[in-house]
Amino acid sequence: MRATYLFTIAFLSIFSGLSAQNEKPKLVVGIVVDQMRQEYLLRFGDRFQEGGFKRLMDDGFVFKNMHYNYIPTKTAPGHASIYTGTTPAVHGITGNDWYQPDLEREVYCVEDEHYKTVGSDSDNGQMSPKRLQATTITDELMLFSQYKSKVLSMSLKDRGAVLPGGHRGEAYWYDNSIGDFITSTYYMDKLPDWVSQFNKRGLTKSYLSKTWNTLYDINTYTASSEDADSAEKTLNGLFTSFPYDLSKVKDDFGIIRNTPFGNDILADLFVSALDNNDFGKDNYTDFIAISFSATDYMGHDSGPYSIEVEDAYLRLDQNIAAMLKKLDEKVGKGNYTVFLSADHAVAPIPQYMKNNKFGTDYFNKRSEVKELTAVLNQKYGEAKWIEYAINNQLYLDHDLLRERKIDIDEMADFIADYLTDVDGVQFVYTASEIKLTPWSDQDMKGKFARGYNIKRSGDVMYEFYPGWINAGSSDATTHGSGYSYDTHVPMLWYGNGIKKGESVKRYNITDIAPTLSMLLNISLPSGATGELLYELFGD
Repeated sequence: MRATYLFTIAFLSIFSGLSAQNEKPKLVVGIVVDQMRQEYLLRFGDRFQEGGFKRLMDDGFVFKNMHYNYIPTKTAPGHASIYTGTTPAVHGITGNDWYQPDLEREVYCVEDEHYKTVGSDSDNGQMSPKRLQATTITDELMLFSQYKSKVLSMSLKDRGAVLPGGHRGEAYWYDNSIGDFITSTYYMDKLPDWVSQFNKRGLTKSYLSKTWNTLYDINTYTASSEDADSAEKTLNGLFTSFPYDLSKVKDDFGIIRNTPFGNDILADLFVSALDNNDFGKDNYTDFIAISFSATDYMGHDSGPYSIEVEDAYLRLDQNIAAMLKKLDEKVGKGNYTVFLSADHAVAPIPQYMKNNKFGTDYFNKRSEVKELTAVLNQKYGEAKWIEYAINNQLYLDHDLLRERKIDIDEMADFIADYLTDVDGVQFVYTASEIKLTPWSDQDMKGKFARGYNIKRSGDVMYEFYPGWINAGSSDATTHGSGYSYDTHVPMLWYGNGIKKGESVKRYNITDIAPTLSMLLNISLPSGATGELLYELFGD
């Protein structure tokens, strides 16, 4: 009885707090910065201008200890989890790509051959959100308003646009074959005039005629390692250090994604969207989701301690300042709410850490799978027992095992025992363990469990030692683990209904969508498992 009473009091206090706030925002803007670490706000913070990140932090609410609570920490599951309020176990987006046993092939998270590209002749628009198994906060907004709200999602990456837009929003992404923004016939049969006119401005060619040099004197970038550190990768095989003269790159529209100009052109599209649409002009809350992808491409090339990444965030700070200024102009101060987070963070470059006497290294997955196959053949006979390997997961051939009358769990356990002894492997779990044995909120098994989807995940999953990544990648570094360097991301709230403050309490990324539901007084997304960011409401 006492527990029920306390819950009721807490529930009423939240909603009394809600009722005391301003009217619902006319517009919500969700900003996702691909691969952004929380610590960038601190390491680069003294160089941010007043109108960008500092405005969000000084006049809004900062959650300093926001984490992803599942594996793998990648772009598609990150965006899906932010907007659905749940994890891959429920929403089904278990990676950027995964193996689909029933189809016997690898699939891409938003691929859909049933639809065509709108805006170009390429196949880069054959996309839809059909593999997303739960509703998003943007879906719930549309359902609540009975499709009178406007939902617009944009990114350089298709998955960064499609997943936040949900099932009923509009989504636009960058086609690197032509340098324009496109969409899919899932959404419409013709680009809106404002997008067509934006493409006709030829901004991509204009940006690619420029030279990327540091925004300030390169000697002032003391928060980063030296330029052209030996651990970094070159850009397009042409450049090893500043300046990057992009005019030397001919007919490669994709390279803009590896420079801050990729963020610039997306911010330009955002401004154009506000100039050419009536967002926040009626009684129904609208929503714009924008995902900055260039930071991810640059981070993979150069790593989190590079001058390239520092410069990218100093420039992104200017983009955000310009976006907030445009929102003030078009929607009005106090009429909109902004949240900013990331779809994952990133590991330091292992070679950089090795060079600085840290104990990291590389794991040779191809070699280890080959050796494991030989061991399985020796024990069970010659056959292709491992049907597929992706995302640090192994998929066994269930039909073959049943045909040979070999117990699936027995082979999975054997593989797990083998991998436990492999150098570089820290954790190994079988699907049976994940499904049948207990796990806690913070342990690694819990992160695997929340990322495990019964229809889409493998039979054995493993995690490297901290700081290790798979060898042979074309990238200098990557992300995907359950360690803090991949899970710890920024969480900023600003605007209508948001008080000033900060919190060091640990929260999960899945708490964003339920909090938005309470701020907007609408239904929770269908699969939501996150909790409220209570400190936004209570004292």
